[in-house]
Amino acid sequence: MATARSVALEALVRIDGGAYANLVLPPMLDRSGLSDRDRHLVTELVYGSARMQRAVDWLIDVHLRRPVEPTVRAALRLGAYQLAFLGTPPHAAVGETVQATPLRARSIVNAVLRKVAAAPPPRWPDTATELSYPDWIPPALVGAVGADAADAALRVMNESPTVTRRADGYVQDLASQWVADLVDAAPGHTVVDLCAGPGGKSTALARRAELVVASDAQPMRARLVAENADRLGITNVAVVAADGRRPAVRTGCADRVLVDAPCSGLGVLRRRPDARWRVDAADVPLLAALQRALVTGAVDLLAPRGVLVYSVCTLTLEETVGVDEWLAAHRPDLVALEPPGPPWEVVGRGARLLPQAAGTDGMYVLRVRRP
Repeated sequence: MATARSVALEALVRIDGGAYANLVLPPMLDRSGLSDRDRHLVTELVYGSARMQRAVDWLIDVHLRRPVEPTVRAALRLGAYQLAFLGTPPHAAVGETVQATPLRARSIVNAVLRKVAAAPPPRWPDTATELSYPDWIPPALVGAVGADAADAALRVMNESPTVTRRADGYVQDLASQWVADLVDAAPGHTVVDLCAGPGGKSTALARRAELVVASDAQPMRARLVAENADRLGITNVAVVAADGRRPAVRTGCADRVLVDAPCSGLGVLRRRPDARWRVDAADVPLLAALQRALVTGAVDLLAPRGVLVYSVCTLTLEETVGVDEWLAAHRPDLVALEPPGPPWEVVGRGARLLPQAAGTDGMYVLRVRRP
């Protein structure tokens, strides 16, 4: 019979093998037969262990003499997370984790976790280890938002996220809802959402506009848009699988264009616990180049007095003010619109939303109008 910790252990093994936490866990929970309380516990154990992976590895590794197999590593992370960050009593954290571990590995998991439980409070070697981030992320955020704001953001993104639902029942973070509001779609408008998957902003925009053309380069994500629109009973979303750099939409047709661009995702790390281990500093300039190309494709779609909204769920300089500065230099004809007010803070011609400002995802937004 499945237990909360056995399901969590299996999920962590899969994540360590390359699976995405937010994709692998829901179907596992659906099959588990666990109570709602245990399902919540599994989610906390999996997301927390994945999020705090570097910190728990540091606690574990001082007690290991040799490398261990992935299942043992996952079990040790699971137990150490409970001991160090959940405050689970040692007898439960150790005993129940050991019971969830395959027989062949129980002795080593038991021995190491007991040592972790008995160890004095850790003296962390650095902030990146203590807060469990890759080395490059803390200084990148310090450079973008300053030391105090970066520290607060890093700590907030180690907390479990708040779940918010729109009036139609769709689960969507408030920051994303606010970005959709800033598109300012209205009856009679044609809106193009160039990076639409999985469809949260497209379906929100469809409640206000005449037509939303939802485009995504990945057919799977385009299919998710169609499925979400159908589930919500929305009929004015036209889904297109196309590269936003070369939009499959007529030039000059759009009253509003949203480019919610692929990015490094540093603003959503509490919602996507394993994402911090999947992005590297070298990815940032590549993503910024993609963002500039998407904006270039989007501008050509604007009708006279049409508005382009650029947003990213990250905070790096290259992907936020860097894109703004590039656009100002290459398309001086576009007129920047007033940025939103608090809890947003003005940065250049746009605005950013820090995770700690309103308990939301971190976000950046820029709005420009074609004359």
